[in-house]
Amino acid sequence: MIETVRRWIDGAERVVALTGAGISTDSGIPDFRGPQGVWTRNPGAEKLATLQHYLADPDVRRRAWRSRLESPAWQAKPNAGHLAFVTLERRGKLHALITQNVDGLHLAAGSSPERVIEIHGTLHEVLCLGCGERAPTERVLARVRAGEADPPCRSCGGILKTATISFGQGLVSGDLARSEGAARSSDLLLAVGTKLSVWPIAGVVPVAKEAGARVVIVNAEPTEMDELADAVLRGSISELLPRVVGVGA
Repeated sequence: MIETVRRWIDGAERVVALTGAGISTDSGIPDFRGPQGVWTRNPGAEKLATLQHYLADPDVRRRAWRSRLESPAWQAKPNAGHLAFVTLERRGKLHALITQNVDGLHLAAGSSPERVIEIHGTLHEVLCLGCGERAPTERVLARVRAGEADPPCRSCGGILKTATISFGQGLVSGDLARSEGAARSSDLLLAVGTKLSVWPIAGVVPVAKEAGARVVIVNAEPTEMDELADAVLRGSISELLPRVVGVGA
């Protein structure tokens, strides 16, 4: 099946990828909903990613900032799965890379910013929920290390959070429209490292399928759209994806 998918990719003109947490697990970043996922092992941690709780409870914000300090994302490096997409782009095949991840590893690997759609935002910037000012996350983490448990915006005193999309917070409409448009114009969609359970972005898969694209799912666990796919590859993404793309071929 790997050889078949590779032929499909070789014959495709507009490949669109949708990636989720599973592509980053081999970089040392745990996923959320897998067997060893952050929320599977500690359901209370999901509160830190819920906007309503974050806004209403200073203790949730304090815990969230401590959690950000300890995030494995700061030490993580791109793995062979991320690099496979760079290879695909350099071959002129990759039209768009939609990622649910906030870790920035696709950009760190060398994927072009104009092709990457960080649909759930980024951990590398903070946003003031009062005035909208943005700043590098590291600047605020330095304040946390210095003793500010819940650092406010220095411009307006508002609440700061990472520039990520929390539960209860809408996606950026332009990013969603761009993602759906890319899926609709694709001839092959690669869904990698995602259980396809988070909507509305999971909807790009049926959008691509209905527009006539082949759908290939690469994931360690079953997904909610396996039956929709033309091919499903199960296993380690950092091992499978380079073989699918034909790195070194």
